[in-house]
Amino acid sequence: MKTWLITGCSSGIGAGIAKAVLASGDQAVVTARNKDKVKDIVDAYPETALAVSLDVTDKESIINAVKEANEKFGTIDVLVNNAGYGYRSAVEEGEDEEIQKLFQTNLFGPINVIKAVLPGMRAQKSGAILNVTSIAAARSAVGSGYYASSKAALELLTDGLRKECEPLGIKVMVVQPGAFRTRFYDEESLKGTKAAIGDYEATVGKSRPGNFENKHQQAGDPNKAGEIIVKVVNSDEYPQILTLGKAAVTAVKTTLEAKIAELDKYADLSASADYDE
Repeated sequence: MKTWLITGCSSGIGAGIAKAVLASGDQAVVTARNKDKVKDIVDAYPETALAVSLDVTDKESIINAVKEANEKFGTIDVLVNNAGYGYRSAVEEGEDEEIQKLFQTNLFGPINVIKAVLPGMRAQKSGAILNVTSIAAARSAVGSGYYASSKAALELLTDGLRKECEPLGIKVMVVQPGAFRTRFYDEESLKGTKAAIGDYEATVGKSRPGNFENKHQQAGDPNKAGEIIVKVVNSDEYPQILTLGKAAVTAVKTTLEAKIAELDKYADLSASADYDE
């Protein structure tokens, strides 16, 4: 029986993972900024679930959550860094304070949770760390440069972490979802700049919070995502990046193919930067 610590479980993929973990018979530390928001999940599994308040931007909150997890279950075997949110803004419009908050949640928060959990995993010489990013990390979109860069940074950090932890018996993986039927696009969840510039209305404007309706018709099913993640963690081999959703696979594949084509196109010019042999 494994013990999972999952951040950002109040809804969406985090909730889907928590439910799948508990249904599989494993134990779960189910976290949200307000633990009352995960009460329904935990109440269904009183022996194997623990609700914990966790704000990933607060180091003391992280330390307390890890302490509560260890006191209840004795170990943390799987960490899922899922907490995060989106921010819509042209690069020029980005507000310093809001950008810092975004990166604190989407990048530095997960880093601090990893640092809090890794000593225990190193001591037991086993464990798994899953960092949830987005297909935005593979290809950004108009108005999503800051969000995409926070997720891309987390992906590259995960790649380095994977190589560092592999000899220690700890597995590390990126989970890269596409569009899922969650509250991510809801006006109260998706943040946006308050310093809009008129010249960007034709491009960024249509993606700003309040300028479109989230009809919750995305193809991705958060509960199926949770089931897939549990299945992969219980398998013998992890992918480096687990992309979730048919459209997400297509988007990432076409992006990578375009990058390879461009690399090939300029290969001779690129090689000419070397000293003559």
